[in-house]
Amino acid sequence: MYIVAIGWAYVILMMAITASSIGKALAVLFFLGILPLALFIYVADGPRRRRRSMALADKVARQSDGRDTQSD
Repeated sequence: MYIVAIGWAYVILMMAITASSIGKALAVLFFLGILPLALFIYVADGPRRRRRSMALADKVARQSDGRDTQSD
């Protein structure tokens, strides 16, 4: 997953370097580089976030099941 993001960042960086002005370079870098990469990483990392949250919920459920609910 990250190799695609690294390759895309490299291509966009080369496009920004060859832009005719600083403003165009920054626009290319932001709109073609940062925004799409952030979206790609967010979407591609979704299953891992879901597994992590489910594991945390299971851990909390197991901890609450092991408690003694009656006081002495």
